[in-house]
Amino acid sequence: MSEKLQKVLARVGLGSRRHMEEAIIQGRVSVNGKIAEIGQRIEATDELRVDGRKVSFTLEEETRRRVLVYYKPESEICSRQDPEGRPTVFDNLPPLKGERWVMV
Repeated sequence: MSEKLQKVLARVGLGSRRHMEEAIIQGRVSVNGKIAEIGQRIEATDELRVDGRKVSFTLEEETRRRVLVYYKPESEICSRQDPEGRPTVFDNLPPLKGERWVMV
């Protein structure tokens, strides 16, 4: 089973898919010691590096999914960051090691 590189990078929390595509275009991402390309598919056994640092990952089918129902108070916004400094739903969620929360 393989998965698109930019999707894997986004899922491990390094940035959005678009941000990861830019990193790939800039030559900052390598797979098995070779500069990566947009749309490249990777396997679970591949070695992945961003800016020379090794990235640990699992493919999506190997990822354990968890669902959380969260009652959002009116005072919180649904955003990762707010330039106005308002509280976000993510402020009250526990941190995930090597993962990230996704709003649905």
